[in-house]
Amino acid sequence: MSPRLSVVMIAKNAADLLPDCLASISWADEIVLLDSGSSDNTVELARSLGVQVHVNRDWQGYGIQRQRAQDYATGDYVLMIDTDERVTPELAQSIRSVLAAPQTGAIYSIARRNYFLGRFMRHSGWYPDRVMRLYERDRYRYNDNLVHESLDARGAPVIELAGDLLHLTCRDFSGFQQKQLAYAAAWAQERHQRGKKTSLAAIFGHTLGAFVKTLLLRGGILDGKQGWLLAVVNAQYTFNKYTELWALSRGYSEKVSL
Repeated sequence: MSPRLSVVMIAKNAADLLPDCLASISWADEIVLLDSGSSDNTVELARSLGVQVHVNRDWQGYGIQRQRAQDYATGDYVLMIDTDERVTPELAQSIRSVLAAPQTGAIYSIARRNYFLGRFMRHSGWYPDRVMRLYERDRYRYNDNLVHESLDARGAPVIELAGDLLHLTCRDFSGFQQKQLAYAAAWAQERHQRGKKTSLAAIFGHTLGAFVKTLLLRGGILDGKQGWLLAVVNAQYTFNKYTELWALSRGYSEKVSL
């Protein structure tokens, strides 16, 4: 008998994204969704579509929340995706092939095809943007990172799968910016807790470096207008990360004494 596959995802206020996402993984043995406190009808919609839904509002970061979601799964293998991602037919076939002839201990790398402001980003460091998302449930766990979480998979063999995972990065630009700000704050908080510091020179150096890397070194200029805009967005994100860390390390706040 082939191993069972659990598709696992975390979500918040994703009702508009769920139907297409779930349609792309309807062939899975089990779909598990952990909601972190949606105010829309994400939970009700997911349940009506046959998803095993759980709710945990105690948000402690992406790493912990992904592991909580994985702990609800019962399949032999886990495919971890987000609600703004879609499994293409070619990728689905690759996953089925893995389940038909699994390799013990292997982690499977998936090429993510990112869309930004209506364009498939072929360059800019955004393609193939490989992510490790298919693995044996009992063998691998997520770390506790607030953001940029990853599997604890040191020394594991990594096998690249054919087929893309579509990623709709920007439903609306204001929402995208809010998400970037939240990521930057979490990144800075995590490093501040580890005693990391930065300087004004480093802030501007990293910011300029992010712009140049995206636009020139990673070929963003070949992605047209969106490539230029993404270079600015990446520079802004980098500026926000390091400025937040700089402020935290110096104890700055908006509280004043009158």
